[in-house]
Amino acid sequence: MNAVKDRRYAVCNRLLFIILLALCCLLPVFLPAPAEARVYIDITSPGFRQIPIAIYKLSGAPAGGEISGIIKNDLQFSGVFSYVDRDAYIETPLPVFDPQNWSPLGVEIVVKGSVTVDGDELSATIYLYDVVEGKKLFQKEYRAVRKNLRPLAHTISNDVYKAVTGEDGVFRSRIAFIGEKGGKENIYIADWDGKRLKNTGVGGDLILAPHWSRNGKRLIYSAARGRQWLIFLLDFKEKKERLLVRSEGTNIAGDFLPDGSGFLFSSSKAGTPDIYLFDLRTLKQKRLTRWRGIEVSPSVSHDGKEVAFVSDHGGSPQVYIMNINGSDIRRVTFSGNYNTSPVWSPRGDRIAYSGRIYGKNQIFIVNPDGADPLQLTERGNNEEPSFAPNGRYITFTSDRDGRKGVYIMRADGEAQKRITAKDMRAFGPRWSPEKIF
Repeated sequence: MNAVKDRRYAVCNRLLFIILLALCCLLPVFLPAPAEARVYIDITSPGFRQIPIAIYKLSGAPAGGEISGIIKNDLQFSGVFSYVDRDAYIETPLPVFDPQNWSPLGVEIVVKGSVTVDGDELSATIYLYDVVEGKKLFQKEYRAVRKNLRPLAHTISNDVYKAVTGEDGVFRSRIAFIGEKGGKENIYIADWDGKRLKNTGVGGDLILAPHWSRNGKRLIYSAARGRQWLIFLLDFKEKKERLLVRSEGTNIAGDFLPDGSGFLFSSSKAGTPDIYLFDLRTLKQKRLTRWRGIEVSPSVSHDGKEVAFVSDHGGSPQVYIMNINGSDIRRVTFSGNYNTSPVWSPRGDRIAYSGRIYGKNQIFIVNPDGADPLQLTERGNNEEPSFAPNGRYITFTSDRDGRKGVYIMRADGEAQKRITAKDMRAFGPRWSPEKIF
């Protein structure tokens, strides 16, 4: 059955050239002490080196150990920190700090703290120290219900990350994707590391990658129901699904506009697929492309001014850019004869896409002007990239382990790992905004 479905998707991809709750993230309530953010490092520098960090096992077992383990995993994956094993620590885990205890070990950042549990309530006190500056960076108090232990830990990771880098972390973000279990496809949502997996209950005979609104309160997606490709909106606050586009031909959802007032989609209702803008306020549609050929997979830049998309105007599927009104079309990719699924980085400085090389699909990134293309993946088929909200990580689909799954990696291609279970066929991941409803 899976092989049949994969062939059906392959046919759809060839025709359209796309590899195209708890519904709400239950965020912990925490009480941060005011702290001045300071950028200690430039993680964009070519000469950047990872910062050695000591992370104590938080007192208060077993919750303390669980929380400190999550913090360790978050910060290690970030690529910013290198973890120094606890066997080397000589200082007490109590909230005392002497830089001379750490300098010989090369440690530059120290995390300490404690956790208390009162019934269903968790509270954590976290201390962050800078060895180089010889001072405490912050002391913060966090509270959450027991079931929100993981979001609480991710919040601590975000605060540590920002205190050291000056940038927002992504550890409280989530990833939406299509998962198949028991022959049924549904939209699932998980934490960025694949944990706290939730089935939204939304599905179809076939369903393609969902797209987040910038405020994280809605998803749009395409599903085949009743032998039609339709576009739906899922509103997390209202907890209901709404049909948006029903027309002849194939209708495939693209990105929301940054202000949420509309979204882009491709439709073959006028013949070959073209790109349209759907206004959610007026429910009117505007056609943006009119080339003879196929135009699909629209991705909106973070500032809402430009659209990356796929067209076979030059004879094979390639990535192009145009203004949001459909003007000033220019080509981005020139290497390879099959490049699809473009997505903008949040900073607008790079575009990730799937390109075919040696008979396999791989993830690439490229400058918007077409310069400096870089291949990030090598094993198996790798498709459907999506950037994290800070642009430093990418989620994607891969079949390298024999069955399609959702993976994540750093934006330089390092630290690739699967985050969905191997007993689930999963694909079409989309990384949420930093803060979601």
